[in-house]
Amino acid sequence: MTEFFLFMTGLLAGSFGALLGLGGGVIVIPVLTMLFNLPIHTAIGVSLIGVIATSTGAAVVYVREGKADIRLGMLLELGTTAGAILGAVTAGMVSSKALYLLFAILLLYNSYSMYRKTEDTGAVSPGDASRPVAASATDNYSVEDGYSLDKVRNVPRGLFFSLLAGVMSGLLGVGGGLIKIPVMYLLMGVPLKVAAATSNFMIGVTATAGAVIYYLNGDISPLVAVPVALGVFAGAMAGSWANARISTGLLKKIFVAVFVYVAVQMALKGLGS
Repeated sequence: MTEFFLFMTGLLAGSFGALLGLGGGVIVIPVLTMLFNLPIHTAIGVSLIGVIATSTGAAVVYVREGKADIRLGMLLELGTTAGAILGAVTAGMVSSKALYLLFAILLLYNSYSMYRKTEDTGAVSPGDASRPVAASATDNYSVEDGYSLDKVRNVPRGLFFSLLAGVMSGLLGVGGGLIKIPVMYLLMGVPLKVAAATSNFMIGVTATAGAVIYYLNGDISPLVAVPVALGVFAGAMAGSWANARISTGLLKKIFVAVFVYVAVQMALKGLGS
């Protein structure tokens, strides 16, 4: 019965994550810690397994349809993989209370981003820095005409910020797209939709690097990880299908309120209340 509820947790996380443009980790980790009373290190490790599952399915589509820049992704993966290993190793040395506080900050940031998206319904402008994170992975696009890796700028800085994205992934069990997509789009001159697809192509490798460390530290239980990962994968497919068929405006507003509440509860855990 527990496995069924874990699967449903993953299913809901994957579905709403795809609908709202979020990684499933921001839903999986609070549920596992607050409802299943799992240690946050275990929840983060399980979340990384879910990221691997969803990225695997997305990567096949992006590569087949030419949506991602594979060369750029492999280049930046040098930074994100190293960062994920560093973040996962660091997480083993960080107290649970500190991780609760860091995750509360991440939830508040996601809440703010979602609030901005519900309030801003205008068209995306090339210089709009608030919108890249919200880029939909379900748009019908391919690598744009005239774009090539040779035209990408600020590669060393891009590698540095990719390292930071990897650290965040390994430390908090998320994909790191919150950093990678804006960096590729605003700093490196990569078209927005190419950046979104390339980020999704990368996150599976990034999460795998972090998950290996968590597994070696004994923080990943297959009995928990497998049903959650299966649920996240199925939910992401369902959410992607439903994304273009339903209005998510009200759903986003509801989740802003839920995320703020969960962020407060996790912050209280971090503060020892």
